Amino acid sequence: MTFNPTQVFDELSSTTEKLFKGYETLQKMDDVAVATTPKELVFQKDKVKIYHYLRDTPPTCKIPVLVSFAMLNRHDVLDLQPDKSLMKKFVDLGLDVYIMDWGYPTQADKYLTMEDYIDGYMNDAIDFVRKKHKVAKIHKMAICQAGTYSMIYASRYPHKLKTLTTYVAPFDFGARENMLYKWAEYLDVDTMVDTVGTIPGEMIDSAFSMLKPSMNISKYLGIMDSIDDEDKVSNFLRMEKWKSDLPAIAGEMYRKYIKDLFKGNKLINDEFYLGGELVDLKKMTVPYLNVYATGDTIIPNKSTLAVMDKIGSKDKTEYAFPGGHIGVFVGGKSQKELAPTVTKWIIERRK
Repeated sequence: MTFNPTQVFDELSSTTEKLFKGYETLQKMDDVAVATTPKELVFQKDKVKIYHYLRDTPPTCKIPVLVSFAMLNRHDVLDLQPDKSLMKKFVDLGLDVYIMDWGYPTQADKYLTMEDYIDGYMNDAIDFVRKKHKVAKIHKMAICQAGTYSMIYASRYPHKLKTLTTYVAPFDFGARENMLYKWAEYLDVDTMVDTVGTIPGEMIDSAFSMLKPSMNISKYLGIMDSIDDEDKVSNFLRMEKWKSDLPAIAGEMYRKYIKDLFKGNKLINDEFYLGGELVDLKKMTVPYLNVYATGDTIIPNKSTLAVMDKIGSKDKTEYAFPGGHIGVFVGGKSQKELAPTVTKWIIERRK
C-alpha cells in the first residue's frame, strides 16, 4: 500500500472544513422539537396518559382511533416532524386520533405485570374513549410490542374493538435465525429483574445497537456530508433525540414478556395465559390489518405474518410496506402511501 501524503492532507482539510461548517450550522439552531402536532391530555392513570389530537374540522370517521406504541421507546417517532408525522397525516385524512403515553416507569413500578398493562391501563384507556364518544367499539392501532399486547387484548375483549391494525408486531417468536430472537433464548431475565428491578432503557437499547454495531459510527459519517444543510441536520437531530429518550421497563412485565413470549413462544402455540386465563387467538374476531415492513431486520416478516392463520377474524388483510422497522413511520412513503391506505381501510369499516 502506497502512502500518499497529499491525499491524506486533502482528506484532513476536507474533514476540518466540514466540522467547521457543522459548528456554524449548530450555532444557528435552537433545540429541535418533536411531537409538535397539537394534542391535549384527556386521561391519566398512574404514569400512563391519553392524549387527543386536536382538529379544526369534524372527523370523517366518527368512531375514534386509539394508538399504542411499544414501551421500549417513545411514541414521538410517530410525530417526529410536521412533514414526517404519521399522526398528523391521520388527522388530516379525517381520523379522530388518541394516543397512549406509557410514561417513564421508575423503581416504584417494578412489580407492574403484563396484566396491569393489558387488562389494566390498556383496557381503562379503551373504556375511557368508548365512554367519551358514547360508542360500544373503537378502532385500535398498535406498533411493535404494543401490537402483540393489542392482539392479546383483542382476543380477550373483541366486543370493545371495531378494528385492529398492527404495525411491525411480533407474534411468532420461534424464528431463531433472527439475532434478537436468538439472543433472547439465552437471556437470564430472572437475574436481570431480580437484580435491577425496573430494566433501564439504556440496557435494552444496547442490545438493539449490537444488531448493527457499525450503525452508531456510520450515521455520523453520513451526516458529515450534509453538515452545512440546516434542514438535514435538524432531521438527524430529531431522530437522535427520539432514539436517546429511553423509558425504563417494569420488571415483572418484562419477565413475562421474555419468558412466555420470546423464550416460550406461547402465544402462537395457544399456551399463553394472562390473568390465569388462556388467551385464545380464535376469539380475535374483529377486522384486522397486519402491516409489516419488507426490510425489517428487527422483527422478521415470518414472525409478524404467522398470526394470520391463528386468529378467528374473517376480515383480515396483510399489507407489505417497503422499508425498515422505523422507516415505516418516518419515510416519505409513509405520508404518501401508508397513511392513506390504512385510513381508507378503517373508513370502509366504520359502520
